[in-house]
Amino acid sequence: MNKRAFILLCFYIFCTTTFGQVNSWPLQKCIDEARKNAIEIKIQQLNIKKTQKEHNSLVNQMLPSIYLTGNQSYNFGSTIDPATNGRVSTNIQNDNFFLNAQMNLIDFKAFATAQKTKINIEKSKAELEVIENEYQLQILESYYRALFTQELLKIQREQFRNAQFNLDRVQKEVAIGSKPQSDLYDMQLSFAQEELKITETEQLSILQKKQLFQLMNVENVSVTEVILENFIENKTLKEVGKVSNPKIKFAELNYKSNLNNIHLERAYNLPSLTTYYGFSTFYYKPLNQPNTVVDEFNKQLDDNKNHQVGIQLNVPIFNGFRNSKRVLVSKIESEKSKYVVELEKIKIKNQIDIENQNKENYMQLQAKLEQMKSFADASFKTSQSKFSVGTIDAVVFSAVKNQLLTTQYDLLKNQLQQQYIILKISLIQGNSF
Repeated sequence: MNKRAFILLCFYIFCTTTFGQVNSWPLQKCIDEARKNAIEIKIQQLNIKKTQKEHNSLVNQMLPSIYLTGNQSYNFGSTIDPATNGRVSTNIQNDNFFLNAQMNLIDFKAFATAQKTKINIEKSKAELEVIENEYQLQILESYYRALFTQELLKIQREQFRNAQFNLDRVQKEVAIGSKPQSDLYDMQLSFAQEELKITETEQLSILQKKQLFQLMNVENVSVTEVILENFIENKTLKEVGKVSNPKIKFAELNYKSNLNNIHLERAYNLPSLTTYYGFSTFYYKPLNQPNTVVDEFNKQLDDNKNHQVGIQLNVPIFNGFRNSKRVLVSKIESEKSKYVVELEKIKIKNQIDIENQNKENYMQLQAKLEQMKSFADASFKTSQSKFSVGTIDAVVFSAVKNQLLTTQYDLLKNQLQQQYIILKISLIQGNSF
């Protein structure tokens, strides 16, 4: 091989590899792009962050609350003299400062609230998994719908080349008088019908691919150049028997959250123990009495300091049965959510059972379709020879060719359906790509 031929070969391989990969969209790539661009997923991710920020741990809730307060007031007329604590008729300016700290030592509501917000975080994450799972199922269905049409178009174009060859040959034979003009008319009609079918399939394929890319929120892609990968022969598909559908997980967490609501409502009937500390001081000054002598601001603040420490126990006695009713409502909600868990499990099980039955049906048809395709291949080859020597007309030959096209597509679609169902079952079981 000379140098120039070697360079041309390398360039051809590079172009084939590079540009072929640009237009190739396997299922995994479609799902990855869809998950990256999905607005619903982005919204739920923000909801998770929001729920995480709303969560206060038990330690956080038990930390003391500290407040610093200051106020200035003016009293006119009869008022209390802060110096003597007696009532006088004068005008006085008061500056008061307070520092208060309070901390819960025992608060059952804090325990229940911390647990509830923690469960809410898990629920938000489970809801994200539900959205992603449903989204992947939509992508899977749209992908295979477009793939079916793409593969049909390949078969039609392959058959169309044969139709073009036969039309050209019949035209030549009619021109030399070896075939009647009616054969040419029949062949032209068959050719036009196949051309129309290809056009309709091309339009449908473009539409379905456009719908797929719209579902993925992917723009600036020429769908006419997109090739969806059919990986029946180069990928082994395996099912995972364990069912962990996120819908079941979300329902279980919702049930757990409702059980926690019962504890939260009951906590309002339990005592709470709180400790507190208070510090205060003040400054006063008589107004419009220049002869009155008062201590300086800093000295008064120092002399008037007051500290207060205490423990407070709150024991609920009676609240008009309102809290008891809230407890009963929470119990009813928890029972409802428990049934929802069972309902989701039944739905998922029934859905998997139906898909497994569909898979079995397609597997049973596989051998029969393969047999029909072999018969159609043999019939087409025989008919091609008969048509070449003129023992059958164009109408019969077109019918035989259509039978071959139908059996080829039915076999391929059956294989794709099996592949689609296995992937669908895997997603229903809760597995991700």
